Amino acid sequence: MSLRWLKPYLPRSLYARAVLILLLPVITLLLVVSLVFAQRLFDDVTQQMVKTVAREVRLVLDEPEGSPVAAMLEIDRRHVPASEMPEADDYDWFDISGSVVVRELRSYFEDLERVSLTDNQYVMLYFQKDGAVTELVFDRRRVSARRPYQVLLNLAFYGILMTVVSYVYMRKQLKPITRLAEAAEAFGRGRHVPYRASGALEVRAAGNAFLDMRARLERQIEQRTLMLSGVSHDLRTPLTRLRLSLAMLEDEEAAPMLRDVVEMERLLDGFLAFARGAHEGEPEPVDPIALVRQIVEDAQRAQNPVSLIEARGEGTVALRAENIRRAVENLINNAVRYGTQAEVSVVMTEKSLRIRVEDDGPGIPPDSRGDAIKPFTRLEPARNQNRGMGVGLGLSIVLDVARAHGGTLRLGESARLGGLSADIVIAR
Repeated sequence: MSLRWLKPYLPRSLYARAVLILLLPVITLLLVVSLVFAQRLFDDVTQQMVKTVAREVRLVLDEPEGSPVAAMLEIDRRHVPASEMPEADDYDWFDISGSVVVRELRSYFEDLERVSLTDNQYVMLYFQKDGAVTELVFDRRRVSARRPYQVLLNLAFYGILMTVVSYVYMRKQLKPITRLAEAAEAFGRGRHVPYRASGALEVRAAGNAFLDMRARLERQIEQRTLMLSGVSHDLRTPLTRLRLSLAMLEDEEAAPMLRDVVEMERLLDGFLAFARGAHEGEPEPVDPIALVRQIVEDAQRAQNPVSLIEARGEGTVALRAENIRRAVENLINNAVRYGTQAEVSVVMTEKSLRIRVEDDGPGIPPDSRGDAIKPFTRLEPARNQNRGMGVGLGLSIVLDVARAHGGTLRLGESARLGGLSADIVIAR
């Protein structure tokens, strides 16, 4: 049987699901005990007690009025007017054993007219014979257990008590899982949160596995940075010697080779920017709108056709300002390199930050956008290499910066300009 229809109504968090798993057995146990065991117990006890009292009542009815038998059996007998007899059997709705008492008494007396249990301390029986109404009154404790609801109250009290104790213990057991989730989420956003494995054996194993994974990733990033930095640094020495050697030659002969040296130095700068990575430094509260506005103004001073068309939202976001600046500048440089104008917009909501850069260039086909964000990849013919002159690291650096902040890079088609639309989306 499929239970998919039930899934939308179930809690989503592990904590709420654990509480539900804890409460269901307790509530089910209380219902079973109260409705099955307790009710059967009360029924059996009440039946035995009513059977004994019925014999005594029959003995009193068989004796003439004024007989000392009624006093000996502690049953009050008197004649009452017919108007004092209730119109129907009467007992409170919350009286657990009331219906059993009435049913059993009627099974023993065919001439029993009414049974009244409205007064919880007494049972009143009404018999009618030859137009006369006889009332018999005796103690309620003789036909049913005293305070039968007390068992249910005890069950409810101790059930709630054990639920609270289990809740506190369960919360303590789930806390290490919550701390592990917070550490993993922070690491995914580029923040290093102190974490120590604790809790049950399985949770400790998961925590230690996370710590090992985090350490390996950090070592890998560090090794990549050191390798690329070392290679780029070592190549600068022969390039410097080449530049000095070319300075000795005639300008016409040295000019093409100098252009090659300048291009190699530019490529090395790109390698170094990629090698620095996006995880340097700790995030700090930054006003994204002010930061992007400053980036656009700097680009405009450099005579780039870029404008800020939208800046909506308020507040701060934990960012690495220099890395965000590098990513936005890469997008702007790509936009003005392949198009004639670029437009930038910033939108902040309660849940996310979106920085969008659009251009009127040729754009990137949908089936090539996955390759466009790979390192050292240049697209042809969507991105003209004669105009681009890039090494293929611009979008890769932007993606690294976005992922280091727990976000992503989305490429699409600009609805305004018809070129490429690049969105940096970061969760707040």
